[in-house]
Amino acid sequence: MGNLEDITFRAVRILKEVGIIAAEDTRHTKQLCAHFGIGTTITSYHDFNKEEKAPVLLERLQSGASVALVSDAGTPVVSDPGYFLITRSIEAGIPIVPVPGPTAVLAALVGSGLPTDAFRFEGFLPRKSGARNKRIERFRDEHASLILFESPHRIEKLLMALREGLGNRRVALCRELTKHYEEYRRGTIEELLLDVRKRPPKGEITVVVEGQPRRRTSRLEEEESSTTDNEGGVDYSEA
Repeated sequence: MGNLEDITFRAVRILKEVGIIAAEDTRHTKQLCAHFGIGTTITSYHDFNKEEKAPVLLERLQSGASVALVSDAGTPVVSDPGYFLITRSIEAGIPIVPVPGPTAVLAALVGSGLPTDAFRFEGFLPRKSGARNKRIERFRDEHASLILFESPHRIEKLLMALREGLGNRRVALCRELTKHYEEYRRGTIEELLLDVRKRPPKGEITVVVEGQPRRRTSRLEEEESSTTDNEGGVDYSEA
């Protein structure tokens, strides 16, 4: 759970108004509800009971009751059992109302200092090195900033794989976002590899990697391109 003050007024109101709250970790959600004086009943809904619990929640929804889903992972339910319930609800024709909330993806992108005009979010990469390396290879020629999630005990392996697949690009490790120990480590991949070996990070990490730098076009190339584009065309300048 991040900073409790990140929640919106709308989210607090909805949590108070719904019939039941489905939460992956009821301890975290109870803490949230206690802080904001929310007395709605909370039921557990997690990876180990989603197959049995989803039909129960769907039945409540189909009978006209309202259910609020609280995702421990935040927006947009990455590696979260909430995705299963959302897809089943849509298949059953039940309306879904997303309530925008805190997201480490955008917070990390802004704080990274890397280009924000285009980005690609990939969540967690595969743990097995072969599958992970193949996924990274797909990003080699992309100009967009790449955003990933990773755990502290696997961050060194991820940085090594990124250096091997993408070269020594700029990267930012964004840790414990919106929490008391929020931290940004910025530098090249090699610089941060040395850093994490000296100072192993703790807590949740969002990684932002620089995209493939765009090749700068010279004035001569632009003029030649413009001339080529106009060849055989109609000149409307005298019209």
